[in-house]
Amino acid sequence: MAVSFRTLHPHFVAEASGINIAAGVSDGDIEALRDGFETHSVLVFRDQVLDDETQLAFSARFGPLETTLSGALGKGANKLSASVSDLSNIDGDGEIIPAADERMVFMTGNRLWHTDSSFKPVPALASLLSGREVPSAGGETEFCCLRAAYDGLDAGMKARIADLIAEHSIVYSRRRLGRGFFSAEEAARIPPVHHPVVRTNPVNGRPALYLGAHASHIVGLAEDEGRALIDELMAHATRPEHVYSHQWRRHDLVMWDNRAVLHRGRPWDEREPRVMHRTTVAGTGPTVGPDASP
Repeated sequence: MAVSFRTLHPHFVAEASGINIAAGVSDGDIEALRDGFETHSVLVFRDQVLDDETQLAFSARFGPLETTLSGALGKGANKLSASVSDLSNIDGDGEIIPAADERMVFMTGNRLWHTDSSFKPVPALASLLSGREVPSAGGETEFCCLRAAYDGLDAGMKARIADLIAEHSIVYSRRRLGRGFFSAEEAARIPPVHHPVVRTNPVNGRPALYLGAHASHIVGLAEDEGRALIDELMAHATRPEHVYSHQWRRHDLVMWDNRAVLHRGRPWDEREPRVMHRTTVAGTGPTVGPDASP
């Protein structure tokens, strides 16, 4: 069966059909998925029964994989491997981790609008999230379309932000939760990085805002002024007409373009298990400087 796409939102998101990842995916199918990814930004695959090995192999067809921050620093619920993030409330013994546990509190940062790995010098290209177990209600993942958000800005704002650079830091974003999760030594290993406020897709030329919870301020502007501008752009980007809410079914796999969308997790009754494994495809280079890549 040939790969096909059914759009789920006026601006972005499509359900991809004709794919059984566990049974194997041809090179032609991967090319079709690349095209769909560039066009739709978010791809939804239903009924994909995956283990980590299969998810890793499929993800690597789109590029080199990132090493997770949770794996590097021991944060999060359960370290699976260097390239698999365990965004789950189940510990290594299969028990539900209490919501007040430090590991779960750290992961509540995922409920802020963000783009994965914008706190790294080379930010992520794509994330792939597999729903291994999902709660009976809640726990949605919301996405907002940063291309549509950029398109909706007036000419004056587009001109104002065209050459601006924002500073991004996960230490900053986690402090927004009201506590410090990183020791001085850990924070020194993940210093702030700089990215443009507007990124342009190198395949189709479409510009998008590039912000999120890790963006602390605008380089070269007074801190209050830069923070106010980020807040204004974030409020615009996350307006309801730009947002798609994914209602998880067990064995869904969702793949998204971190250059073009923000996402956030939503609460659920944490007495129910929610097991989500994420792999992340690395970007191709820094976004600023002589070796910048879009």
